[in-house]
Amino acid sequence: MNKLSLEQELKGNVYPGRGIVIGKSPDGTKAVTAYFIMGRSENSRNRVFVEDGEGIRTQAFDPAKLKDPSLIIYAPVRVLGNKTIVTNGDQTDTIYEGMDKQLTFEQALRSREFEPDGPNYTPRISGIMHIENGKYNYAMSILKSSHGDPSSCCRYTFAYENPVAGEGHFIHTYKNDGNPLPSFEGEPKLVGIVDDMDAFTDMLWKSLNEENKVSLFVRYIDLASGKYESRIVNKNS
Repeated sequence: MNKLSLEQELKGNVYPGRGIVIGKSPDGTKAVTAYFIMGRSENSRNRVFVEDGEGIRTQAFDPAKLKDPSLIIYAPVRVLGNKTIVTNGDQTDTIYEGMDKQLTFEQALRSREFEPDGPNYTPRISGIMHIENGKYNYAMSILKSSHGDPSSCCRYTFAYENPVAGEGHFIHTYKNDGNPLPSFEGEPKLVGIVDDMDAFTDMLWKSLNEENKVSLFVRYIDLASGKYESRIVNKNS
């Protein structure tokens, strides 16, 4: 698989929807993740990321304009011990609660499907990062309809053990803009990661479509200590 430019992938797609990046810094010392949301409707665009304990949650920027919170208000990032969960919906809680009961990442997601937002049937994308004694692995999942048929759910999990320094994987909800929106296809894209978190955050935010981008979260976790630094960027501020 060829390593792609994350910057070019984002600049070349006006509506990838929501996206998760997970990887390792080039110096090999940090686990890296990023999560962004975009929106086409006023309801989707009326959001910000806010800190919530060790994770984050979405909230309405203008509560008076919030119409339907069901698929847009959730905790995209939660931390369970040495695991960091990143998803595009309330399945964050499903994974957290399942893994807290000793289920695997994949088993926890068995109770969930794509979002009930026909005709798009938006895929549920999820990631799990596991750091223990300086060792690091991660996995990504996508639950999607079968070519837009809501009677069939396709489940894919991709696991990455001892990831290569300077590399990451990028998965997003939509292949591109459209009506209905076409679901992401294939395995997560191999992309490059950089050591400088602020430069990475700046690149991601500037590369997202100006009209459609809403919020961005980036976290770098030190593999030796487990300590982390995070950045949040909101269009509404």
